[in-house]
Amino acid sequence: MQPSREGQRVPDVTFRVREHNEWRGVTTADLFHGKTVVVFSLPGAFTPTCSSTHLPRYNELAPAFRTAGVDTVVCMSVNDTFVMNEWAKDQEAGNIVMIPDGNGEFTDGMGMLVDKADLGFGKRSWRYSMLVRDGVVDKMFVEPDLPGDPFQVSDADTMLDHIAPDARRPAQVVVFSKIGCPFCAKAKQLLSDHDLEFVEVPLDNKIRGKVLGAVSGEMTAPQVFINGRLIGGAEALAAHLAG
Repeated sequence: MQPSREGQRVPDVTFRVREHNEWRGVTTADLFHGKTVVVFSLPGAFTPTCSSTHLPRYNELAPAFRTAGVDTVVCMSVNDTFVMNEWAKDQEAGNIVMIPDGNGEFTDGMGMLVDKADLGFGKRSWRYSMLVRDGVVDKMFVEPDLPGDPFQVSDADTMLDHIAPDARRPAQVVVFSKIGCPFCAKAKQLLSDHDLEFVEVPLDNKIRGKVLGAVSGEMTAPQVFINGRLIGGAEALAAHLAG
């Protein structure tokens, strides 16, 4: 198990970042002084778990963290600023402050620098998350010392449960739609009227019936899913939202 630094100050480091084609130094004080900050640190940008789950869920829950009194959500990785910037764009992670710990100084100071030479990564960060108040570590969730890349406790939901157990999480909404479908337009408008962000999956005529039949048991568009639950078409959605 990697060491916990709860009750201790974070390392004093200056990070080199590239913004608007210019180099800039971001200090530990810039990030943490007088602020409540959630940090999650991971082995590498563009790697599978980091890209599929770790970063996206923190980005999704960032508004809930802000409501709970968190000023900033920081993603830290032992990567250079160019890699972190491109990863942020690829992930559309606009709610997250991406910090490149390119030399591993902060990660080493946290006692979280580990050798990933067997994967060709060199020195990287162990996966962990922490709540930092005015530069002092209030709480850490450090992944257990298990083979591979364990991902059990440093996730966004675990951290939000610690900070605000009753926090409202944004609904995960998907609309399977047909281009030019008025009922699909009605469903999307209903979701927008209720401030529900959604992902639209437009289906063409060749595959629509098979896809909708496979995922919902229905053959018509739209089909709306909320938090993994099939709601149905526009009328069913209206009834669900009214109830």
